[in-house]
Amino acid sequence: MALLEVQGLSVAFGGSKAVDGITLQVESGQLVGLIGPNGAGKTTTVDAVTGFVPPTGSVTFGGILLDGPGRFRRHALSPTKRARLGLARTWQSAELFVDLTVMDNLRVAGERNADAALEEILESLGLLAFSGDLVTALSHGQRKLVGVARALAASPKLVCMDEPAAGLDTKESEHLGKRIREIADHGTAVLLIDHDMGLVLSISDYVYVLDFGKVIAQGPPAEIRTNDQVIEAYLGRRHKEQLAAEATK
Repeated sequence: MALLEVQGLSVAFGGSKAVDGITLQVESGQLVGLIGPNGAGKTTTVDAVTGFVPPTGSVTFGGILLDGPGRFRRHALSPTKRARLGLARTWQSAELFVDLTVMDNLRVAGERNADAALEEILESLGLLAFSGDLVTALSHGQRKLVGVARALAASPKLVCMDEPAAGLDTKESEHLGKRIREIADHGTAVLLIDHDMGLVLSISDYVYVLDFGKVIAQGPPAEIRTNDQVIEAYLGRRHKEQLAAEATK
């Protein structure tokens, strides 16, 4: 059984379905990408998996049913209980305590961990030198890494990262990507949500692609790069035809 299993997940707001019957899984220590154009349903998927919006379908984590059909939904696990099981997340806006230092931000999330363990997390992300600084003194890219560090402070089994590269320049994005890859390589599974196809494809083990709330493609990055539906969803039919024309020259 996979660490995270999502089956037939749907989320509706009024009469509109933001997520429409998606199925995906993440193995322990695996880095899985979830990509798609803006409005494809990526963040809503993470919100449902982590307990912030009620879905239909089922979400199982570590063999425990977090959300399921029928009467169970009334007893679905809260975001806090899911976090205690080892299911963590980051937020697009980082959601840091700006009046606290970097280390104090981690202490809030990792209250069971000694400072030595938190320092190891900061060192692994290249942030140890800034542990005593207020987060307001950091660059945008560094703040994103603090958000990742804070999620790791609770010693999760899986971290859902929601658009961690949003607002970063190319160099910052590449640096962040390397750090995220290292997190998975050290045993913590990652579900990486981003609209930056290049970033996700460069570091993921497996990728799911959403468009209009549905999975339109899945597979290893090499397969996703050449998938016609993915190219069309991201770049449009006209660009797809242009690529085909250039390939025949």
